[in-house]
Amino acid sequence: MAADLGELLVPYMPTIRVPRTGDRVFKNECAFSYDSPESEGGLYVCMNTFLGFGREHVERHYRKTGQSVYMHLKRHVKEKATGAAGGAIPRRRNGKVFLDLELNRDFNGDEYECEDEAKLVIFPDHFEIPLPNIEELPALVTIACDAVLNAASAYKKQEPESWDEEIQVSKHARSLRQQDNGVRIPPSGWKCQKCEMKENLWLNLSDGAVLCGKWFFDGAGGNGHALDHFKDTNFPLAVKLDNLTPDIADIYSFDEEEAVLDPQISEHLQHFGIDIIQIQRNGTDNGHHNTDNTNNVRPRVSEWEVIQESGMKLKAVYGSGFTGIKNLGNSCYLGTIMQVLFSIPEFQRAYVGNLQRIYDYSPLDPSTDFSTQMAKLGHGLLSGLYSKPPMKSELIEQHQPKGISLKMFKALVSNGHPEFSSNRQQDAQKFFLHLINLVERNSVGSENPNDAFRYLVEERVQCCQTQKVRYTQKVDYLMQLPAPIEAASNREELIAYEAKRNEAEENMRAPPEPVRARIPFTACLQAFTEPENVPDFWSSELQAKSAGVKTSRFASFPEYLVVQIKKFTFVVDWVPKKVDLSIDIPDFLDLSRLRGTGLQAGEQELPDLTPPIVLPEDTRNNSMNSSDSPEIDESAAVQLAEMGFPLEACRKAIYYTGNMGPEMAFNWIIAHMEEPDFAEPLALPTFMDPGPSVASSGLAATPLDNQPPEESIGILTSMGFPRRHTVQALKATNNNLERALDWIFTHTEREEEEETSDALSDMADTTEPNDSAFSNANTHSDSTLSPDQDASGPRIKDGPGRYELFAFISHIGASTMSGHYVCHIKKEGRWVIFNDHKVCLSERPPKDLGYIYFYRRLSSS
Repeated sequence: MAADLGELLVPYMPTIRVPRTGDRVFKNECAFSYDSPESEGGLYVCMNTFLGFGREHVERHYRKTGQSVYMHLKRHVKEKATGAAGGAIPRRRNGKVFLDLELNRDFNGDEYECEDEAKLVIFPDHFEIPLPNIEELPALVTIACDAVLNAASAYKKQEPESWDEEIQVSKHARSLRQQDNGVRIPPSGWKCQKCEMKENLWLNLSDGAVLCGKWFFDGAGGNGHALDHFKDTNFPLAVKLDNLTPDIADIYSFDEEEAVLDPQISEHLQHFGIDIIQIQRNGTDNGHHNTDNTNNVRPRVSEWEVIQESGMKLKAVYGSGFTGIKNLGNSCYLGTIMQVLFSIPEFQRAYVGNLQRIYDYSPLDPSTDFSTQMAKLGHGLLSGLYSKPPMKSELIEQHQPKGISLKMFKALVSNGHPEFSSNRQQDAQKFFLHLINLVERNSVGSENPNDAFRYLVEERVQCCQTQKVRYTQKVDYLMQLPAPIEAASNREELIAYEAKRNEAEENMRAPPEPVRARIPFTACLQAFTEPENVPDFWSSELQAKSAGVKTSRFASFPEYLVVQIKKFTFVVDWVPKKVDLSIDIPDFLDLSRLRGTGLQAGEQELPDLTPPIVLPEDTRNNSMNSSDSPEIDESAAVQLAEMGFPLEACRKAIYYTGNMGPEMAFNWIIAHMEEPDFAEPLALPTFMDPGPSVASSGLAATPLDNQPPEESIGILTSMGFPRRHTVQALKATNNNLERALDWIFTHTEREEEEETSDALSDMADTTEPNDSAFSNANTHSDSTLSPDQDASGPRIKDGPGRYELFAFISHIGASTMSGHYVCHIKKEGRWVIFNDHKVCLSERPPKDLGYIYFYRRLSSS
């Protein structure tokens, strides 16, 4: 028999591999479904790729790859034998459990026991070889089988790879000298001290300077001012402000030119008023379901009970659309967002409706394909296969699963993200926007369900001194609604509570019963429409800084409106705090009066001029007293000129790439060689002279149809993208570099089509939009293409601004960095509560305590 098995396996030996260090063995979950070894058909693990497949999908993998040998894993869950007294017989060890699988919480009681079964299966004949079978199998096969059976879960954190460099403590950390200059860093509102950048900001730990980093391919923006500051001051250490948390502090040493550790980071941050220890104590808890129980404030028991509808006899529901999602530990922010998205027809059709096509064209490793995992998730939630009522039977195998586990999905969508890849609680609103970005990137040549959320915002900026205005438009996916506490209907009660609380603190007594602010929804809308001051507004009429105010309106209304209540704020000591408030959210919403009107009769537009380039003080003084050229690394320019390029072109390349070296400048030269002014001298406005018009330079905030900034075009074309495609991308994203990069990746097929037919764009300007523009979208009869949208602009499904509430997500706890999320969705006329894997009919949906609300447009009929 041994010889027979050996001969049988000989043709397949080249395809059987032994898992190496770094190989992930997927023996918990199917790549196309949520089948596992505990499922009725078990799980098949490919002995070459180590991907797992359920019984319905293993044949697809065999046909696609020709891989014939799989290990079939099956876990049988049975009732334990009972003793004479009726209790379970204790067992020290179960020798039949040998799979390194995470235990199913449904079967963790003392009444159940597990037995594992493994065997090799050879396709297409389904020839089975029971395991272990050491005597009869070739040595290589035995070693491979043993390695697969003993491999850790694909989702357990692996040890750092041998090539990963361990971050070391900086040599400057313990001897760092901090200036006693009185600098205090506020918890928000940061921007670079030398430019207008508001992201990728770094705090210098020596003098408290807040400056921007470099621009990277992943979209992190910056002009390198933090590095310039080091060159001027030799202050070596800086910490990134954007993602500073009690557990994460990204510290960089300019002197050592690498990321470093600072054991005294708490003290160094405290020097500038950032109390990281206070954040740890007051704002975060890595355990799940943390409640606000700090500073002697009694826990928000009422919020916890009301949002989860505790104490009520809720009726569990099962079947299609009523599948729960298991909590992986602080993953409820992800689960609630996905539950709501897959209750929307556009997402259902884009992924579940195209399930077979997506699966057939999935890559060899479907665990890394976004569309495949979205289709898998949608099918898992909507099929009803994983939401069946428990069956009364003595056979425990018939006990039905309680929800699905999104380990593979979470690993994919959080890959490389510093926040979502952690096991900490996150902000559901941030994850929603992160997922929208992923959908946008991965919707090339197919239906884009984001079209249902996308809309245009009209921003009106007015110069307070001249009263002249400028109108611009930008793309958005979410409406952030202020919650003005001063408009609370129980304002007197809140004032009395604050007085009692302060008195209790002074006398060291127990605090009074908390009072929740009740804010009318109309007050929130009113606050949204109020003008807001524009910091550092530059008036093109005055050609100087002036006071400016901005108001926002809808330039178009989306098919589905997402409304976030701005409940969270940072207090002075950097502790993120949720304001305890209740808002009378309406079931029906009419925002028609918030539609933008554009330039009105009697209004005068601000001149179409760009702000001047503001130079540092010392450079500015020099430029006012001399006609010197802007600072350029002449040695780098000469180095490029020696390669045969015109010297003036080399100087421009050095300037437009921020003096970042010959290599970056060389890329700029290659991308701009065909331009007519390629060899012309560099001409820039001085500090005193007015700049050119926006139409020629595009440096200021511009409407969607104006020419983008040449600097932005240069950055993208230096990466190898065609200039024409780059211009279209910047126009479509209102000159946002990060979104333009995403647009390029998601419109590669459109680029090829446009190059073959230049006339299409002209036709789009002279013909009315028709239904074909939305052939892949679910539009109402009153949804139209935005009038000012061109062929390369954002796809907008405009229509009436009347909506009906169909879902909302609620947060429990003191901070987005802790707590728990629950969502309510209206299905078949009834509100349903989705609380992790538990899905029940809602008795009292707490609409007034929600955090994110989802509205669908009402038809005009």
